[in-house]
Amino acid sequence: MKREPFENYLLWESGDWLALNKPPLLATLDERQGSAPSMIRWAKAFDSRLSPCHRLDKETSGIMLWARSEASYKAAAYAFEQRLVSKVYHTVVWGIHRFDDHPIDLPIGQGRDGLMRVDFKAGKEALTYVRSLEYFRHFTLLECRPVTGRTHQIRVHLASQNCQIVADKAYGGEMPFLSLLKGRKYRISKDTEEEAPMIHRLALHARSLEIAHPESPMPLVEAPYPRDMEVLLRLLRKYDT
Repeated sequence: MKREPFENYLLWESGDWLALNKPPLLATLDERQGSAPSMIRWAKAFDSRLSPCHRLDKETSGIMLWARSEASYKAAAYAFEQRLVSKVYHTVVWGIHRFDDHPIDLPIGQGRDGLMRVDFKAGKEALTYVRSLEYFRHFTLLECRPVTGRTHQIRVHLASQNCQIVADKAYGGEMPFLSLLKGRKYRISKDTEEEAPMIHRLALHARSLEIAHPESPMPLVEAPYPRDMEVLLRLLRKYDT
């Protein structure tokens, strides 16, 4: 997988921390195969001291915080534990949904199939605030602010509101095809009959991060959309308004 130089993904840095704009379809940690590219392998090739302070799902793009030392890693862990970290995600979901700082306060646990789900008996506390940013005919662009940090929290919470994330097949989000918007079949080339989706991975992007740590604060840092998210929104604005 060809990528730009590491420095092009650097959003912000201090003596303690470094913020990177993670590309989509790149795992945070090494996968079982061991030879596949990963964020941790890529980051340590740039600076062997770097350690991830949190994770993003493989398909999710956006801002990630990395520590330069054990002390800064512990400071970040404290900030996350004390909820001093403000995280904002942007996502495109199916359907028209009007949210204005709507709280989704539902406990999350793991099901027998390995997927996360709303679990009122054994689930852990989970809270997400959701706000609608832009409306299309078939989709909505949302801003999500998770207060807790449960696995797949945003994906599960949105699915519970019947607004599945685009291309999130694990939680019911169908692939988005241009033919839906244009009302006719659309082929990417003359050599194939199969239509390509407007985005090939779940449309979830970690947009910004801010830390109100008393000793090592981090200002609000935003991560630009990757190309695939930009293309999706451009197509929706052109054909689905």
